[in-house]
Amino acid sequence: MPGVIEEYRGAGQSLGLAELLDRARPLVIRGLCRDWPMVAWSRQSDTAFAQGLAKLDNGSEVDALLMPAGEGGVIGYNADVDGFNYAHHRVSITRGLQRLAACSRQDNPPGLAMQSALIADCLPGLLDDHAIPFIGKAIQPRIWIGNKVTTPAHFDEYHNIACVVCGVRRFTLFAPEQVRNLYIGPLDFAPTGAAIGMARLDRPDDPRFPRLKDALAEAQVAELHPGDAIYIPPMWWHHVESLEQINALVNYWWKPVPAGAEAPATALGCLMHCILVFRALPPAERAAWKDMLDHYVFGDENPAAHIPAGRRGILGALTPEQRAEFRETIRRYL
Repeated sequence: MPGVIEEYRGAGQSLGLAELLDRARPLVIRGLCRDWPMVAWSRQSDTAFAQGLAKLDNGSEVDALLMPAGEGGVIGYNADVDGFNYAHHRVSITRGLQRLAACSRQDNPPGLAMQSALIADCLPGLLDDHAIPFIGKAIQPRIWIGNKVTTPAHFDEYHNIACVVCGVRRFTLFAPEQVRNLYIGPLDFAPTGAAIGMARLDRPDDPRFPRLKDALAEAQVAELHPGDAIYIPPMWWHHVESLEQINALVNYWWKPVPAGAEAPATALGCLMHCILVFRALPPAERAAWKDMLDHYVFGDENPAAHIPAGRRGILGALTPEQRAEFRETIRRYL
């Protein structure tokens, strides 16, 4: 049976980013954004929520996905996995809300989701009244609005705080080591940019995915209502179901940047390069490189502890100029 995600019920007053980063485990934060105006609108009615957003809509278009009713709202691939099961559109927030209202009157509506829209670009009037005290203004919030849509299990490289502001969302989380049991689709061809699980969680007996039951046995689940939030650490797989006719979520993604350091680059490209380089090697060489990576990258001990600090090169503390030099060296190797 799935477990329950740990909860914090102090509405986040004593929480800070450092604490979230240190825990490295998901955490539901009940009531974190309960005082937001958007939450008050949604508690009044779906209509009040839509009207509140429409008043602040500056008309900028956002990405929207439209799925046929037969897809059950699950974002994914078409039958041949050579395309996706939705049409991509660009619409204003108000136009999307109008379409959602029309869908709510249908017995078997299509799935509709406005995805990952920067609030500063489309609803800038929300920024002043919708903030989390321990999240700096440099971390830009995004809004997600839709009907009964499901985003299959996927991971982000970033820390993530997601706040439900309308409707109900069910989060099913899996630790990073469950990757082998989630039957992830192509890394370089994914519906929304992030690689997703191809096994549907509501079909655990699908013979194509026998290890899915092992993942479900280790899953952690929570349902979030307006005002609730969840912290999802990097690399944790999360499957998100929107359960009402209109649902909305605001999220914050970030990577910590140490003082004087450059913004961190994505690691997914590194993963793809490793696949190209290492998967084709004979087993003995592949094992040797695994040992090398464990020693230099993934091990807890400092592999350069025996080297004088001034001669540690890429294993030591680097200035921005040194980082640039090493990146150029890496480009030459490639």
